[in-house]
Amino acid sequence: MKALLIGSNGQLGSDIARVLIEKPGAEVIPLTRMELDVTSFDSISRVVKNNNPDVVINTAAYHQVDVCEDKPELAFATNTYAQKNLCAICKEIDARYVFFSTDYVFDGYANASYMEEDTPSPINIYGISKLAGEQIIQYMLEKYFIIRVSGLYGATPPSGKKYNFVDLMIDKAQKGDSIEVVNDQRLTPTSTLDIANKLYEILNKAKYGIYHLTNTGNCTWFEFAQEIFTITGLKHNLEPCKTGTFGEKAKRPSFSVLENKHLKDLGIEDLQHWKNALTNYIKLKYPQFVSEFHH
Repeated sequence: MKALLIGSNGQLGSDIARVLIEKPGAEVIPLTRMELDVTSFDSISRVVKNNNPDVVINTAAYHQVDVCEDKPELAFATNTYAQKNLCAICKEIDARYVFFSTDYVFDGYANASYMEEDTPSPINIYGISKLAGEQIIQYMLEKYFIIRVSGLYGATPPSGKKYNFVDLMIDKAQKGDSIEVVNDQRLTPTSTLDIANKLYEILNKAKYGIYHLTNTGNCTWFEFAQEIFTITGLKHNLEPCKTGTFGEKAKRPSFSVLENKHLKDLGIEDLQHWKNALTNYIKLKYPQFVSEFHH
């Protein structure tokens, strides 16, 4: 498998690069934004054709949810229009295409986990731009994997940010800052390392379509923060708050838990519980806390 990986230095891309390089029979061509601009058809055409991959994995996304409300053109350039160009080239060279979408394609009014077959209904520009990208892919290609994820964190910080949520909580606690976290948005925090490992299995099974890919279980962002402090044993000033406390422009779904139904339909083992994934992440990145405090 020769994989062209777009966004290889981002939070998700860097873990996919690390995992695939170790896998037997996998060759990875990692590309950063400097090497491939997904908003330029000429750049996509030249770089993809020169490398002639079997699969194109696109982790590039514009995901600053509140900025998207004011600058929708940024969201649509990367999350939507780029998909048309990438699909056109993939079709031309007969490559499979992997696109990462989001739990934010759903409105959050459900009372049970969202299945892949459930009808999306996004309530912010970011979610709309991602859903539009999904629809272009389904219209243009047969050989595609649309993978919806939720609440990502990984060893590399997200693009445009200094920290992921876990690192931010730990940093704030160490500084003795007061911490307010929303307690009315329910999701599944998900390890990018776990996604990278499952992606390899999905690519080898080769059943095309939409997949939900998150750790199992669910919590609010506040409960996520509580668990971070339970595992690390850090003293903290954590308080729950409501959505809108920080004047966010974009609406957020109050419930965006995904069910990994298609993964299980393929006979692939489900991802581990989010608490276990979080413990593993903290053990790797902050061994000083876990050795002092046993969870």
